[in-house]
Amino acid sequence: MLDRVSETGFQPLNKGFGRVFRQGRLSVGLVAPLESYPYGPVPQLERHLERVKLADELGFAAVWLRDVPFNVPSFGDAGQTFDPFTYLGFLSAATTRIALGVASIVLPLRHPAHVAKAAASADVLSGGRLILGVASGDRPEEFPALNLPFEDRGARFRDSFDYIREMATDAGSIFNSYGSPGGGMDMLPKPVAGKLPMLITGGSQQAPDWAAAHGDGWMTYPRPFTLQEKVVSDWRSRVLAQGGFDKPVMQPLYVDLAPEPDAPPRPIHLGFRLGVEHLKSYLAALQEIGVNHVALNLRFNQPDVEDTLKKLADALLAEFPAHETRDR
Repeated sequence: MLDRVSETGFQPLNKGFGRVFRQGRLSVGLVAPLESYPYGPVPQLERHLERVKLADELGFAAVWLRDVPFNVPSFGDAGQTFDPFTYLGFLSAATTRIALGVASIVLPLRHPAHVAKAAASADVLSGGRLILGVASGDRPEEFPALNLPFEDRGARFRDSFDYIREMATDAGSIFNSYGSPGGGMDMLPKPVAGKLPMLITGGSQQAPDWAAAHGDGWMTYPRPFTLQEKVVSDWRSRVLAQGGFDKPVMQPLYVDLAPEPDAPPRPIHLGFRLGVEHLKSYLAALQEIGVNHVALNLRFNQPDVEDTLKKLADALLAEFPAHETRDR
């Protein structure tokens, strides 16, 4: 199953990966919490489950959780506050189609055995809808809290990545800084497709060629358009140089949806306040340069969240649909 190109043009991994990523096309997802909280780091999490269920019903491709172990004052955002793996299990039972992504698990802060087991469990419980973003960590304050060094997080990221990959195989055996499982032991459950989709976030303290060779895709950050076009092209060139499958690119985008559909873009933090017609044009331009998924963040959105979700779905999802894949 993993040695052919899927109907999406990318490597056929699980149902969530196939729903979100299609070669030459862009899909639209959402960053949790689905809530506006512009004046402080901690959301209220009102109607959080109802809003994710609404996003599922409306046809958004994915909802993305973040790994924020501590509410770090200098970071200024506590994310969805719940532990991502606990929340993945909760959401998997309450939704049916939407892909469940993590953007991203900070690998050096967790033992990879725990990540591998929790991620495979969430994948199986959701029917193969998990997409696991992974990162090396960008909040230095968290590392001393766990008695871990910040400086060597790049090496520990690679060791953790390899460990998680190996635990998806039958009776996997590996020896690195995290331990040496072997001797016929096995970790269960196994991912639905035999391999967890693992997307690398940013540089993650790795050489670009390593990321292109080992990741199943790349999570990058919003940039001025011409620069984003260049970095996406560079990623694709590095992936092609490795041989094998093409690999997708995704990015987040903060959006404050103006009531006027034709309202021109006005910059906000990592995004825009704009009308939905300009948002549609902007997404089309990102699709043209090779971005395969955009995760919209409504933290600074002023209108009602439920109304915004419905307006976004009505205006965008016909042109940028989730890809309904056959069961693996």
